[in-house]
Amino acid sequence: MGLVLSVLVHRADIQDRDGAKLSVEQIKRHLRCLKVVFADGGYAGQLVNWFKETVGWKLEIVKRSDQASGFEVLPKRWIVERTFGWLNLYRRHSKDYEELTEHSEAMIYITMIRLMTRRLARQAAS
Repeated sequence: MGLVLSVLVHRADIQDRDGAKLSVEQIKRHLRCLKVVFADGGYAGQLVNWFKETVGWKLEIVKRSDQASGFEVLPKRWIVERTFGWLNLYRRHSKDYEELTEHSEAMIYITMIRLMTRRLARQAAS
């Protein structure tokens, strides 16, 4: 569905693969039923084995084919991009206005709460 269940904002000097480990440590207590995590090619390598050994989840890398030219819709990847599009509808996310990473995380949660409650209200009305 593309709804954000957990957010971890970290400093820019942390590699994405290391940030993924931090994020997984944060959410594995709450999402025990999770089986598969989808990621782009930047997360390939040793992180795949780390996921399997440490958490027991499968990390599936969604890569663009080598033969593709131009734009190509990738399975599962469009869900992430659509969610980023939803977040970008809110002006507060257009630039990094926050001084603390906790504030950035809170703003993402607030945006997602607003999106979810509006959708629920729309469903209740129909």
